[in-house]
Amino acid sequence: MSAMPPGPDRPSGRMSEPPPSGRLSVAPRLSVPSPLPDPHAMQSYRTGLERLVEHLGEVLLLSVRTLRSLFKRPFELSSTLHQLESLGVRSMGIVAVTSIFIGMVMTIQFAFGLRRFGGVEYIPRVVVLSFCRELAPTLTAVIVGGRIGSGMAAEVGAMNVTEQVDAIRALGADPAKKLVLPRVLAAVIVMPLLSVYALALGTAGAIIICSAQFDIPANLFISSSLEVVRLSDFFSGLAKTPFFGYLIAIIGCHFGLRTRGGTEGVGLSTTRTVVAVSISILIADFLLTKLLIIFLSG
Repeated sequence: MSAMPPGPDRPSGRMSEPPPSGRLSVAPRLSVPSPLPDPHAMQSYRTGLERLVEHLGEVLLLSVRTLRSLFKRPFELSSTLHQLESLGVRSMGIVAVTSIFIGMVMTIQFAFGLRRFGGVEYIPRVVVLSFCRELAPTLTAVIVGGRIGSGMAAEVGAMNVTEQVDAIRALGADPAKKLVLPRVLAAVIVMPLLSVYALALGTAGAIIICSAQFDIPANLFISSSLEVVRLSDFFSGLAKTPFFGYLIAIIGCHFGLRTRGGTEGVGLSTTRTVVAVSISILIADFLLTKLLIIFLSG
């Protein structure tokens, strides 16, 4: 049979000749454009920032209204006393449990680290100093703030959903004075007391562990810690607690007054309150610590 002639789709049987220039041709490299940012992500970031600014503005306006109603008659003494009992006395149980066990845990952790350097005798000083400056005020505010803030948001939110807040406005009263002011005053008064209570119980828990496990008696623990801890350390931690109380109360009332949508909205407001209170306390703790260190060192 005769060989078929090479067609356009058949190889000719001969190797292709190189280009006349004697060099292999290289295909031009295509430039890949950089990916553009997702417009939906940018829009979500912008929306989140706008909501944050909106919340901050509303909290500021609510704070101004509450401060203006502080000296207006009639004074809400009965409501303030009720909030003091609700926020303070009913929070002592959770403060006691958390403070004692935090004191025990911190003692064990510091002992584990200081034992490597032969510094077990420094455990009382480190534990009490850390409790005075940070652990007692900040952890108490975070733990109790979740309970207090969510309770305020749920209570005020339920009143707002059932139109009781609108009824207060219809009667010519200010919700900031009737609802917000007693809670803010109670939280500002209660938080320093709870901080001192947490400091005492946390120190007691540390004394129990030191005397039972590390052969440091109670009198040696107290005398060793008092050699280092000063009144400025105690007051630097205590001075932050009124601000923490204010943040807890004003944020809880803010989300309560914004509650919409029935019981589902009340649950959403309490969840947002716990998150916002915790973040606000930690940010405020950093700022106040810097200011107090500058003030005390100056």
